[in-house]
Amino acid sequence: MKPKSIAIVGAAETTELGKIPQLSQIQLHADAALNTLADAGLKPSDIDGIATAGETPVTLAHYLGITPSWVDGTSVGGCSFMLHVRHAAAAINEGLCTTVLITHGESGRSGVGRTPFSRSPASLFGQFEAPYGPMGPPTLFTLPVLRYLKHYGVSQQELAMVAVVQRKWAALNPRASYRTPLTVDEVLSSEMVAYPVRKLMCCLVTDGGGALILTAAERARDFPRKPVYVLGTGESVETPMVSQMEDFTSSRAFRVSGKKAFDEAGIGVRDVDHLMIYDAFAHLPLFGLEDLGFVERGTAAKFIWDGNTAPGGKLPLNTNGGGLSYMHSGMYGMYALQESVRQLRGIAPAQVPGATISVAHGVGGMFAASGTIVLSNEPGT
Repeated sequence: MKPKSIAIVGAAETTELGKIPQLSQIQLHADAALNTLADAGLKPSDIDGIATAGETPVTLAHYLGITPSWVDGTSVGGCSFMLHVRHAAAAINEGLCTTVLITHGESGRSGVGRTPFSRSPASLFGQFEAPYGPMGPPTLFTLPVLRYLKHYGVSQQELAMVAVVQRKWAALNPRASYRTPLTVDEVLSSEMVAYPVRKLMCCLVTDGGGALILTAAERARDFPRKPVYVLGTGESVETPMVSQMEDFTSSRAFRVSGKKAFDEAGIGVRDVDHLMIYDAFAHLPLFGLEDLGFVERGTAAKFIWDGNTAPGGKLPLNTNGGGLSYMHSGMYGMYALQESVRQLRGIAPAQVPGATISVAHGVGGMFAASGTIVLSNEPGT
């Protein structure tokens, strides 16, 4: 992708976040889409490309009254929306469409009109992991957590600090689900879910959604909001079974996706002013910081413990409060992208002064997939 050839010209979340029992899944998509269209000053008829996950692009296009010339239904878990940004950028650059709407909507808490999630007994998971009795992501994700803590000598106190720091950012965000300050002791005193993961180390379960609109950078000046430019993108997948990871202390998909995005953008980690790392569980920022190259392997926990990612730190991380305190409807990647856009527009509740480059990095499944997007608020030359 040619750097800065694509701009995000519309970005918004659903009108409400948290508990929204009056709206179904498709209505959440529509609410986010209409808010984003208003943000960009567009009508549904101006959209000729659609991408979504969870819901099908066919249903979404019909519901919004759009007949697109390009669609993407890529669904690889919570980072699907990072991949949609990458695919949409390529499609626009190739002339397959001009204006792409990417939506997310999920009734994760209320379960209204939610697409059922199931895995076939004939799937790889069904054959080789399900017989051992895992009960969803909290139990599956403990495999890499346990190995990581043991291998690097990281304490549960250090793991708990991830949630404490996330809450510090959430306290600055009026839309965050939880804003009351946390302590390490409170995290470690919360209900045990699956050792060593406790309740306050797990993501929220909420309702909500968000949407983005992308177009060619040369059109950006025609829109009412400050554009955000796509500088680099990356994607990868590793394995649908967490038990088959190449290395429980590192994600191969993270490394491939991150390197591709940074190389494409022509930047290094020292150029990044703001960072969003998908945090469905407290250990994910540790893996993200290391696999993206921000810190050496095994040092991320101390990096966070020392306040480097907290308000006032040198690397602002998950400034909306993250999936642990802001919101998490099931697929969190859209909310990470939304916060990156807000930061680069200069309108975030916990604004990072002078931020010009933001990275949004996501995970799909239990380290099954990854997407990385590098964004800038400076136009191309």
